[in-house]
Amino acid sequence: MTRAGLDKQPRDVARMFDDVAQRYDLTNDVLSLGQDRRWRRKVVEMVDPQPGEMVLDLAAGTGTSSTPFASAGATVVPCDFSLGMLEVGKNHRPDLPFTAGDGMALPFADETFDAVTISFGLRNIHDPVQGLRELLRVTRHGGRIVVCEFSTPTWGPFEAVYSNYLMKALPRIAERVSSNPESYVYLAESIRAWPDQRGLALRMVEAGWGKVDWLNLSGGVVALHSSVKP
Repeated sequence: MTRAGLDKQPRDVARMFDDVAQRYDLTNDVLSLGQDRRWRRKVVEMVDPQPGEMVLDLAAGTGTSSTPFASAGATVVPCDFSLGMLEVGKNHRPDLPFTAGDGMALPFADETFDAVTISFGLRNIHDPVQGLRELLRVTRHGGRIVVCEFSTPTWGPFEAVYSNYLMKALPRIAERVSSNPESYVYLAESIRAWPDQRGLALRMVEAGWGKVDWLNLSGGVVALHSSVKP
């Protein structure tokens, strides 16, 4: 497998997301066959935001994932490293406090949030374990984390079909709906290189989180990993 896409520097990845910001939500909906909406609902259910809580939504993009937390009465802070994403999000959701931030050096004080979450963004942090440590730092003791990320299908025959979709069909579909189809080649490569469910759980423990549980969605195409700060 070529690693050309995976060798991108953080600034290159940020520019890539700037380029796809305008049609990002539509493209995700098409490429996931509408499943991304269900995945995000599960994230909100697992975070279980309570009125008055502070929630960090890292890699929030245009804020689609942040809105349900605000609707639940929590104070949600959408944070992303792509200024293009933040600009689109602020135009659509001016009530949310969009914040620019590097996942490896978050612009928040220690123990600020009751809950932190990141959906489909941990792969894009240059050092994911450092990103998990930063999320731990800004979480209060006893606070919780939910990581929603692409993972490894649990049924062998389906994994082969899924891998073929990632490397062949996904880039072709992206050519029709995305403003930057090349970014979805990077997406496919980064998913294939990402650790499986247990591998991510071990990285979370390495970063300092407590016992990690995970829930497979869509046959393991996506997994939700959750833990609590000791």
